[in-house]
Amino acid sequence: MRGRVTARPRRRNKAVEWLTTTDHKQIGTLYLVSAFAFFLIGGLMALLMRAELARPGTQILSNEQFNQAFTMHGSVMLLLFAMPLFTGFANWLMPLQIGAPDVAFPRLNMLAFWLFLFGSLIAAAGFLTPQGAADFGWFAYAPLSDAVHSPGVGADMWIMGVALSGFGSILGAVNFITTIVCMRAPGLTMFRMPIFTWNVLLTAVLILMVFPVLAAALFALEMDRKFGSHVFDAANGGALLWQHLFWFFGHPEVYVLALPFFGIVSEIIPVFARKPMFGYIGLIAATISIAGLSVTVWAHHMYVTGGVLLPFFSCMTFLIAVPTGVKFFNWIGTMWRGSLSFETPMLWATGFLVTFVFGGLTGVILASPPLDFHVSDTYFVVAHFHYTLFGTVVYAMFAGFHFWWPKFTGKLLDERLGKITFWTLTVGFNLTFLVQHWLGAAGMPRRYADYLAADGFTTLNTLSTIGSFLLGLSFLPFFYNVWKTAKYGTEVGCDDPWGYGRSLEWATSCPPPRHNFTALPRIRSESPAFDLHHPVAADALAAADRPTADH
Repeated sequence: MRGRVTARPRRRNKAVEWLTTTDHKQIGTLYLVSAFAFFLIGGLMALLMRAELARPGTQILSNEQFNQAFTMHGSVMLLLFAMPLFTGFANWLMPLQIGAPDVAFPRLNMLAFWLFLFGSLIAAAGFLTPQGAADFGWFAYAPLSDAVHSPGVGADMWIMGVALSGFGSILGAVNFITTIVCMRAPGLTMFRMPIFTWNVLLTAVLILMVFPVLAAALFALEMDRKFGSHVFDAANGGALLWQHLFWFFGHPEVYVLALPFFGIVSEIIPVFARKPMFGYIGLIAATISIAGLSVTVWAHHMYVTGGVLLPFFSCMTFLIAVPTGVKFFNWIGTMWRGSLSFETPMLWATGFLVTFVFGGLTGVILASPPLDFHVSDTYFVVAHFHYTLFGTVVYAMFAGFHFWWPKFTGKLLDERLGKITFWTLTVGFNLTFLVQHWLGAAGMPRRYADYLAADGFTTLNTLSTIGSFLLGLSFLPFFYNVWKTAKYGTEVGCDDPWGYGRSLEWATSCPPPRHNFTALPRIRSESPAFDLHHPVAADALAAADRPTADH
């Protein structure tokens, strides 16, 4: 009998393992880390702009540098931070929530991440070119974005970088839809899926609808710039054509960014209210309605052009507030008479409700054309936009980090530091943006690098700048929290450290094994982890829901 030679197991370099990984959890971590890095870069640009606007006159930035800063700030925050943040949470959690071992196309998942990262770096690298980065706003209105008015190579890098990053988003959306439709665990019907997974599905559908339109518009713009194709020439109506194409992407993009974070909050509130989600089916119906209506409201960004049908787009914009209001009733109904517990994730979720509803109310003002005519392109719109998107994305991001950190790492973040972060960020955020409503109502235009002392804007701008630096400082306790937890935090040692987790990710270890589950629980409701850990309560709820026969 011949002797067998056993191969020594090969040790892989840690860096190579992360760079070549197809594990959805590691790819999710790469997305989250990349997104947070871009968030810091975008925040630094915001602080430079606020420092410039603190007093009249030019102190720090020239007009051209200011234009580049607000262009790249908007692009980074919307496309290079909020988009990969959603993709990171979705990659990490969605396969766990549906009981899948991984996503449907692991290698495509890896390709999508690298397309996003290289596209983002190309767009941001415009600052390294002789004429600087793109300076025509994140919306790239024609003819300002053509080769005559924006001749620098930084503009071309922005166009191609955003297109490449968007291609990665399209591939990721295909992957998410296939995974959710084809890889759910036995018993997990569509109407037993967690709300977050529903929101990922609808967000992915929206991405497939609108990102190809943006890609087509960007390629046509680059053809104009390099080959003289004249698609967006003003003489041919091209300026309005660009606005229609861009905002057909741009407004659904707001909901592409908002819906997943609505889903995060919808996962957190039932856990800390100790109640199932109030009106589960109604919440799903409202989410589907928001996704459907979001592609009918793009021209409310174009009221002042005089080239759109105001009654239709105003009506559609008012109408989309209805399902959004339904979602708020669902969240409040879940908390109503619940056994509320305000741990840090719930605190962030409550902060999200307050800031987003305020942004929604100012959105109703902007939906009315007569009012919009007065405040369009003023700081009122800047304030509304930040209450809507910052209030959604950043508050829900921190809620999600604190909620799922034990699932990501096996350790709980420090509660006291989390609450310090919450209150300093909330004070800084409201001081920065609340006063901007008054600046806008007083007539201060947005995207201006300077203003006159005689305009009367100085005091409010100074307050806004102080608030912005407090907002920036509020991230220091979070960084310390992450470091302290990694170094000194204790392992949670159980599947569900919160005790009342409902979806399937709370039915596996913290952190999960390579293929997520060693065994799946029986799925008989939309709360399988709760059913597993609290069988008596689950049976009582099932009995209460079961119709009784009349005798």
